[in-house]
Amino acid sequence: MIDLRSDTVTRPTEAVRRAMAAAEVGDDVYREDPEVEALQEEVADRFGREAALFVPSGVMGTLVLLRALVPPGSEVVCESDAHLVAYEAGAGALHAGVQFRTIDGDRGRLDVDLVRPRLRPPTFPYTAVGAISVEETTNRGGGAIHGLDRLRALRALADERGVPLHGDGARLFNAIVASGVAPREYGALFTGFSFCLSKGLGAPVGSVVVGDADVVASAREWRRRLGGAMRQVGVLAAAGRHVLAHHVERLAEDHANARAMARKVADAVPGSCDPAEVETNIVYVDTGAVPAAAVLERLREAGVLAGAMGEDLVRLVTHLDVDAAGCDRAADVLAKVLSDG
Repeated sequence: MIDLRSDTVTRPTEAVRRAMAAAEVGDDVYREDPEVEALQEEVADRFGREAALFVPSGVMGTLVLLRALVPPGSEVVCESDAHLVAYEAGAGALHAGVQFRTIDGDRGRLDVDLVRPRLRPPTFPYTAVGAISVEETTNRGGGAIHGLDRLRALRALADERGVPLHGDGARLFNAIVASGVAPREYGALFTGFSFCLSKGLGAPVGSVVVGDADVVASAREWRRRLGGAMRQVGVLAAAGRHVLAHHVERLAEDHANARAMARKVADAVPGSCDPAEVETNIVYVDTGAVPAAAVLERLREAGVLAGAMGEDLVRLVTHLDVDAAGCDRAADVLAKVLSDG
């Protein structure tokens, strides 16, 4: 099967497995796991920040940052389709005690001119603004990139209101590679952010929280409270270190494969997708009059797995486990399914 449902389906390469097998481990709760400590130091240095924290998942990374950055009972301003609203099972409300002020943006992206008028007045009895949150790249926005100009303007607005700018950077390295922006430039923009090792980078599990030392220290406490403290976890941190050293630049291959798929499908079925909107590794395809569920079933029968993002919207996500030939075949199959109706 050609599995393009998500970049979360990647499996560790043989080199990643060797790194895991060779990992020197210790008890991370005691701060004695050398692989974890090295991973955190390397990430903090790469982004030019004081500290970093290895956590089991992206959802936990977001949650510990909400606890560290946002007072309970306040409001997180974010895009309407943001991951922390759509896909985290209400964790922010349940475990962080925050509510969300959602704004319809541009392909999942926020803009300062959209956000400013939606910030509630800083007076009683209005709900206090606790943070502004952005997702880079955007999942439901088809892998769109905010870019530095938007983020700098949002950071200035957050500073003006005296609130943090939170970054859900699950696919932040896709944005870094596609835009050519240095990690330290991105790192300077967010009060606290996280990114996933287990998506396009190809590690089997894990995310990293990044920020100033006090923010990360608070996040560490919340990781413990939420059951995320781990022991000899260097076998996982070693995988993270390997993919950061060897799999970042190859994300450009995924982006090229995604654009090539989009062009082929768009040429075969005009109006089904817009190749110009494919900035990273996510392709959205409008299935028209054919229900997405029916398209997915026919794709599966032909050996291709994809995902549905609506009744008439299919998503394909490129990653290191599907090469250019596989992506080309998937595009051919999808184009035929849509053309046949």
